[in-house]
Amino acid sequence: MKISKKIVLIGHFGVGKSSLIRRFVEDTFTEDYKVTIGVHVLKKEVKLPETDKDITLVIWDLEGNDDITNTRPSYLIGTNGFLYVFDLTRPATYEKLSNDLDYISERFPKTPIKVIGNKKDLVTNEFIKQNKEVFGRFVDFYTSAKSGKNVEDVFTNLAKALIK
Repeated sequence: MKISKKIVLIGHFGVGKSSLIRRFVEDTFTEDYKVTIGVHVLKKEVKLPETDKDITLVIWDLEGNDDITNTRPSYLIGTNGFLYVFDLTRPATYEKLSNDLDYISERFPKTPIKVIGNKKDLVTNEFIKQNKEVFGRFVDFYTSAKSGKNVEDVFTNLAKALIK
């Protein structure tokens, strides 16, 4: 049985949303930063052998926005799952994490949200321990689009949540 689900990556400018998608869909990474204007949509089929189902993720890469309340509502219509991405090296991208998650949850109460601390390759485990109070209780995965660490796991985990 084939299933298709819309996934939206949301977060500030430059947190690595496009890089995470590129790593997941194409297994590539580039240091060249290109700003996403509007939305970029990619697809990838994920096989979930333990459920005997395949799921096509229709992945929406939204332009970064320092205030997610300014995200175009039309981009969010029909979203089945969110990946909220922040940059572990830039506090401004996670200072309002709790408020941003509340905003999404209030508008999409039954839609799963996975929180991603990206650019793990640029910080130490000690840094993460020291900042656990700030973002630790919210984070589902620490990823590195550059190395590929946990990228596949993030999307597979969300895919499994969407078929339950």
